[in-house]
Amino acid sequence: MFSDRQIAVIGVGLMGHGIALTFAKAGWQVTITDPSDEMLRSAPDRIAESLRLLGASESEVSKAVDRIEPCDSVRAAVDGAACVFEAAPERLALKKAIFAEVEEFAPADATLASNTSVIQITTIMADLKLRHRALGTHWWNPPHMIPLVEVVKTEWTDPDCAEAMHEMLSEAGKAPVMVERDVPGFIGNRLQHALWREAISLVEKGVCTAETVDEVVKASFGRRMAVLGPLENADLVGIELTQDIHRQVLFDLEAAPAPSPYLQELLDRGRTGMAAGTGFRDWRDGDLAATKARVAEHLTKLEAILPD
Repeated sequence: MFSDRQIAVIGVGLMGHGIALTFAKAGWQVTITDPSDEMLRSAPDRIAESLRLLGASESEVSKAVDRIEPCDSVRAAVDGAACVFEAAPERLALKKAIFAEVEEFAPADATLASNTSVIQITTIMADLKLRHRALGTHWWNPPHMIPLVEVVKTEWTDPDCAEAMHEMLSEAGKAPVMVERDVPGFIGNRLQHALWREAISLVEKGVCTAETVDEVVKASFGRRMAVLGPLENADLVGIELTQDIHRQVLFDLEAAPAPSPYLQELLDRGRTGMAAGTGFRDWRDGDLAATKARVAEHLTKLEAILPD
């Protein structure tokens, strides 16, 4: 376990500010930095507001924010840190450059962790001199509200380092899982995008509308997934029935290895998503903010009712 309770967070946008919040709330000293002066200056206020939305008292907010120290450089942020979390945009060259700088200035025994949902950790960490202390920590958006963090080992990661990270995340109130092999998408995104691929295919083939896909998920198996995982469910209904169902349906599921052409068709028509007012569905002014608020309210309620 980490004896030095100082961590550094590189990049304090949506993901980085949630990572910093999580550890500051749990009692860690947190140094933060960001190439954008505006993002760096606003981070304490954004963290305070996120804590209030979580129901923290003003005393709790003040204590957490006091544990956060903005730094004007990577060198200053990682000096003395026991662990460094990189939360930069999903650009490989950028992440590799950040870790080259981090390795130059961080303590030689500091654990180096990349938060990424799409880039293999092995690729990000390949150029490091001390690759045994590097791993992935895939936090989910919003990181201060979604319990899961995927701890991703590379072929070089010291098992003790990975276990220490798992323990630290647990201590900070997260629900870490260990990813033993560094595969694209890790665990969660492989599962999520297998579902998305089939959802897109159903709309593309005219089986149903996008609204119907979302309604089916939300009004059926989506309601129980927070308390009953897919393999628990397979055991619940029985392996024989699961096998019988798969014989009847798997052959007809979407299995294309490339993104659906329908996505490019939407993009070509300017239907780029909720922020633009159109995507798979049409959206009104205010829907983006309302949807984010609805998700945050739902996650907060889940946190209160679900068992640890």
